[in-house]
Amino acid sequence: MTRTAPLPTSTPPAAADRRRGLVLVAVAIVLTATNLRTAVASVGPVLQELERGLGVSSAAAGVVTTMPVVCFAAIGFAGPPLAARFRDAHVLAGALLTMAAGLVLRAVVDSFPLFLAGTALAMVGGALGNVLLPGLVKRWFPERTGLLVGAYSAAMAIGGAVAATATAPIAAAAGPEGWRWALGVWAVLALLAALPWAFTPHHAGASRGNHRAVRLGPLWRSPTALVLALFFGLQATQAYVVMGWSAQYLRDAGLSAATAGLLLGINSVVVVPVNAVAPALTVRQRLQRPLLLGFMACYVVGWGGLWLAPRSVPWLWMSILALGMGTFSMVLALIGVRARTPETTAALSTFTQGWGYVLAAAGPLLVGVLRDVTGGYTGMFWLVAATTVGLTVTGWLATRPRTVDDELPGWSPAAVSPAAAGSPRD
Repeated sequence: MTRTAPLPTSTPPAAADRRRGLVLVAVAIVLTATNLRTAVASVGPVLQELERGLGVSSAAAGVVTTMPVVCFAAIGFAGPPLAARFRDAHVLAGALLTMAAGLVLRAVVDSFPLFLAGTALAMVGGALGNVLLPGLVKRWFPERTGLLVGAYSAAMAIGGAVAATATAPIAAAAGPEGWRWALGVWAVLALLAALPWAFTPHHAGASRGNHRAVRLGPLWRSPTALVLALFFGLQATQAYVVMGWSAQYLRDAGLSAATAGLLLGINSVVVVPVNAVAPALTVRQRLQRPLLLGFMACYVVGWGGLWLAPRSVPWLWMSILALGMGTFSMVLALIGVRARTPETTAALSTFTQGWGYVLAAAGPLLVGVLRDVTGGYTGMFWLVAATTVGLTVTGWLATRPRTVDDELPGWSPAAVSPAAAGSPRD
């Protein structure tokens, strides 16, 4: 009697395990991204209460708003060396736990220096997440870079939106010192995001033997790397002026704290679909410059409306500004497009974001100093006008179809030939 072999009815165990591993990594990436802006976005809506509670001036508050940018630059450079020594998953889990500790610290202290120390710790998760996530996406999802960058960019915007919208109501509900609860509550989200990294699998071929730090120095000789760093820094200046000062500007224009926080939340919510869609469009070469010009037009209209008519349809101006802030997810996608391997992507991400944040650090601080000196916000609007011009120029150059690997052949120990890696997707 002949016995017929049964037809396969399930996915092979190895394939099923790999699929579950990919899902877990994707979840970990998205949850981490949700935390990357909560520590920043929660400050603006309670900036006035923070000034009173710690007894500091507007210039000192400017230090608070620019501190995240400085930390993102300084701490971000530690990403590749840490990733070379430890697993990316362990680095990110540790970063998120440190972030939670910093959020709690700055919520309970009365000393301004200690508040700044807590802010520095709170930025560890955001800084390391910023530079490591693009390389992780390139390594784990090489055929789905636009999709995953869109997903985690959207998650980042959602986290920022929730923090911006909920902070003022939490502060009001918690009483006279409610701003402390409003700043510290986000530690819970950071703790939750750290959990999945403890269970993520090792990537095939990612042994300690081939896990090495990639040199960043040669990127100074790459025109593409330089314009990406400038583009990133200018868009970050715009974003951190919005997150750090727009709510206070609207309050000074006559709106309530809750309304100003809600408007900042609207800005963050509108960014969500923009960040989800922009990377998928950016990976197509022919769409990059039209997308760039559209973002620039939104910056001009949004800032112009806030300057000339802050109390007239402010929700519209903040929404249009949010469309312009799609430059953030655009430059993240460009980092992946302008590098050929996970190693060069990680190096380019660190270089672009590290030096970009160094450039951006002056923006929010300068707004605070000018506000102290002039008693108004004219300086802020001149600043964002200048950065919009700079964004147009550097963005135009960054959208040229080339990669850093082509400009610096052999610079990376993992560099591959253009023929082996393929060309930027059209």
